Amino acid sequence: MISRIIGAVYRIPIINILGDAGTGIYTSIQRAYTLVLTLCTAGIPVALSRMVSSANDAGKTGLIKRYFAVSLPAFAILGIAAMAFMFLFPDTLAWVAQNPYAAPGIRVLAPAVFFMCIIAVYRGYAQGFENMIPTATSQIVEVVCKTVFGIAVASLLLNRGYQTQYVSAGASVGTSIGLGMAIPPMIWLKRRIDKGAPKFLRAHSNLPDRSAVLRNIIAVSMPITLGASFMVVANFIDTAVVLSRLQSGLGLSPYDANAYLGLNTMAATVFNLSPALVVPVSVSIIPAIASAISGGRHGAAGNIMQSSLKIVNLLAMPAAVGIMALASPILVALYSEHRDTTTFMLTVLGAASFFTCLQLITTAILHATGHEKVTMMTFPIGGAAMIGLNYFLVGNPNIGILGAPFGLLLCYVIISALNIAFILKRVKDRPKFSGVFIKPLLCSLVMGVAAYSVYGLVSRLGYGALGDGRLAVIIYLATAMIAAMIVYFALIIVTRTITRDDMRLLPKGEKLADLLKIR
Repeated sequence: MISRIIGAVYRIPIINILGDAGTGIYTSIQRAYTLVLTLCTAGIPVALSRMVSSANDAGKTGLIKRYFAVSLPAFAILGIAAMAFMFLFPDTLAWVAQNPYAAPGIRVLAPAVFFMCIIAVYRGYAQGFENMIPTATSQIVEVVCKTVFGIAVASLLLNRGYQTQYVSAGASVGTSIGLGMAIPPMIWLKRRIDKGAPKFLRAHSNLPDRSAVLRNIIAVSMPITLGASFMVVANFIDTAVVLSRLQSGLGLSPYDANAYLGLNTMAATVFNLSPALVVPVSVSIIPAIASAISGGRHGAAGNIMQSSLKIVNLLAMPAAVGIMALASPILVALYSEHRDTTTFMLTVLGAASFFTCLQLITTAILHATGHEKVTMMTFPIGGAAMIGLNYFLVGNPNIGILGAPFGLLLCYVIISALNIAFILKRVKDRPKFSGVFIKPLLCSLVMGVAAYSVYGLVSRLGYGALGDGRLAVIIYLATAMIAAMIVYFALIIVTRTITRDDMRLLPKGEKLADLLKIR
């Protein structure tokens, strides 16, 4: 949560610095970087955490050490190859992205891919012991450096009169620096884990050879990587399609097309906040469920699935409803300039944010229960639907960029529905979906009405004294959000929507449950 809050603090001034066109270029840079990064690292933490967790539960201590010893050099070599490709051929990636302005930024991010390959191995190792501190530490180091260096370099280049594509590239410098600086803390934290469990340093016989271990790691991580890559590839292609259709369908220049893409990114920055809060839950339940299943505790695994789904709904539903109810004031508060177009897109993306969260948690359940290959089917179907719908909508002169959020919404609705259908059919001790949706939805809807009503009331009452400027809107918005949070928390406690078992999945959840008298 800290990482995502800082990330939002970074994104908002960066968008204000870059402007519409610069933000569009920055989006293409990030999509190209994410594509390469996902192909190299997506499956490593999940695969290692699951394998280390299962080996730990079975007492195979020597195997855990070998997993790490084999993974680190193997994925470091992969990272070097990916870094060389991005540094030497940025124009190729920019051409595929249909955005020639993205090449300088792609080159700047080349070292970040190598660093992330190293970090992913350390994250997976620690997560296998259900220790999320190294992951959290690396995320915070990365985002702090990204914020400080990204804003500083982008501002410096802008003030010195550099072209927009170089300012956008400068905004990406902090990512490479941050990931590089995150590696030393990861090494230190890994040593602490080993010192805390000296039995893992003892030599063990009858271990599989290194090639067999590597094949096993690849066998587990490959379907996860492919599944995640389908969605990243789809987003990459979708961005290229949107840029292409804005030019061919609406007759815009490449620079103006980037400006329209920048409007979509403004809305997407807010949309990304609620899924970001769900990622920690989805990551941390994987080793917990895998360990329960490995130990034959299927009932415990089912309880974890049930509570994790409810927690996600309790976070994602009010966030989605709140974004939809307060889209316009949110944009006024965050950005120095925005258009009505962005308000409409953010309203649609508010609904999409819930289904994105639902996709994250259902995918995590599939990964934890050994059904990682399912995402190789669900992600391509959702991605193809998004690309196809955006091709037709964005290329329509009467719709244009307004169509882009609908493709994203359709994509995650399809993936979530397919994931749930498979869980219901194939997962033992599956969660009871009806029990985790109805109450959070009702509480969220009441909260949304409260947020919209309070904002309307305080803005009318305060207009005479404060006006309707940006500072006034921030005050009105903060008042409405506080009121909505009070209403929501009161509702979920009074209606017993949340239980003590659910609270155990949250940091300090037991103490918080005692404070709120949740039984």
